[in-house]
Amino acid sequence: MPLKLDDKRAIVATVNKIASTAHSAVATEYLGMTVVEMTELRRKARESGVYLRVVRNTLARRAVIGTDFECLQEALVGQIVLAFSIDDPGAAARVINDFSKTNKKLVVKAVAIGGKLLSAESITDVAKLPTYDEAVSMLMSVMQAPITKLVRTLAEPHTKLVRTIAAVGDSKPS
Repeated sequence: MPLKLDDKRAIVATVNKIASTAHSAVATEYLGMTVVEMTELRRKARESGVYLRVVRNTLARRAVIGTDFECLQEALVGQIVLAFSIDDPGAAARVINDFSKTNKKLVVKAVAIGGKLLSAESITDVAKLPTYDEAVSMLMSVMQAPITKLVRTLAEPHTKLVRTIAAVGDSKPS
């Protein structure tokens, strides 16, 4: 059933709004996937905070104009599903990468992050990006390490003195 002009404009506006706020995008070809498999992919995407949408290529090309994902236009060929990471830059890549391991019909065409087009092979690198909570915890551990070492260094002379006095006290008969 053909889409009306208003429906097409609504799709372009929705995808453009999502693309303008997203951190990264993955374009994958889903040729030969069953409805059950697509439903499972959509469920996993929803759980991970990923916006997943099958859009006609002409509408998708128009939707990404003026966003960081304008570089994806050459990759929008064939039956494409777009996955946008809303909160976490690596979320879409993680979902697609994990799902493509079990379903060989899902083929990654391109990955875009920060306005740069990456090859399909780089999806594993993007999928390994830490989540926000992981990045904060790594930053905090890096910031805490020098302070911890300073406290240990400052406490060491007192500790050494106490151990020396205790050793001298143990060596003398009572």
